Amino acid sequence: MDLDRALLEIGGNPVTLLDALIAMAIFALLLLMAAVVLSWRAQANRQAGLRRTAELEYRIAELSGTLKGLIEQTQGSQMHLASSLDERLDMVAERTGQSLKQLGERLAVIDAAQKNIEALSNEMLGLKDILSNKQARGAYGQARMEAIIRDGLHASAYAFQGTLSNGTRPDCLVSLPDSGVKLVIDAKFPLEAFNALKSASGENETRNAEARLRGDILKHVRDIAEKYLISGETHETAIMFVPSESIYAELYEKFDDVIQKAHRARVIIASPNVLMLLVQTLQAIFKDARMREQAGLIKHEVTRLLEDVARLKERVGDLQKHFGAAAADLEKLGVSAEKITRRAGRIESLDLEETPAPAAVAQPRLVERG
Repeated sequence: MDLDRALLEIGGNPVTLLDALIAMAIFALLLLMAAVVLSWRAQANRQAGLRRTAELEYRIAELSGTLKGLIEQTQGSQMHLASSLDERLDMVAERTGQSLKQLGERLAVIDAAQKNIEALSNEMLGLKDILSNKQARGAYGQARMEAIIRDGLHASAYAFQGTLSNGTRPDCLVSLPDSGVKLVIDAKFPLEAFNALKSASGENETRNAEARLRGDILKHVRDIAEKYLISGETHETAIMFVPSESIYAELYEKFDDVIQKAHRARVIIASPNVLMLLVQTLQAIFKDARMREQAGLIKHEVTRLLEDVARLKERVGDLQKHFGAAAADLEKLGVSAEKITRRAGRIESLDLEETPAPAAVAQPRLVERG
């Protein structure tokens, strides 16, 4: 009934119904084939998925092993790195400690050097103050000159600030032996003119500074020659002491005319080294003079020494005579001692014989034989 109803609904045409059934069968077959294909593909996909899963699991296991080895290697490297880092840190700490210790020592040395520099700076400031004051500068030059004289000469050979017959008072008078005259030494320090020459920049300024230095030196030379060179009282040549080797060198290098004029004025310009050489020469002169002064005394002492030698020779002769007499007495003592020894030997060997005694009682007599 349902089929009939369906046929009627379709149109009641048997051919059309058959076609529909065939179409449905084909459609169903296609569906079945599609289902089979899908099922096959699904199975193939499952097999491929299983293979991929197995491969993925293998890869994961391999990757896990590699990762585990990498982790172990990393842990070993970290341990080695940590150990190396600890050693390096210990070394760095030790070296840092040594460096800090050395730094502390160097800082202490630097601190001491800084204190020395400060002290030297203070001394230099004091020297600058001295040199900036003419009176103090003169005292400085005189002090250097007096130190050289004191170190080289006997106190009786010189006098500081001694007075001459004309009332002038040079810085030092050295008494020369065998003449009674005195050698004049006077200290001068032309610092202003010298500093002006050193700081001169232009040709005109330099020429003016040279003229100033030349004038100052020649003025000092004239003052010494006019005040201190007295015939019969002082030596015919005086010494102008310049307490600076640099100024002395500058004068002899660039101011030969000044040196020549000073020589003609019988004034010798001397630096500390030249003055020390002069003092050494004076030492030899004083020593030779003392030897000549002591020549008579030495001759007298030699004569007395010869007399003592003659008396010694006479007394040695007397002693030899006494020794000769003593030798003869000793020889006699030797003979007596020898006789006594022989007699004692005979007594010991009982080599005795009786002899009539001069007294009532006969005594044994010692018979000497041989």
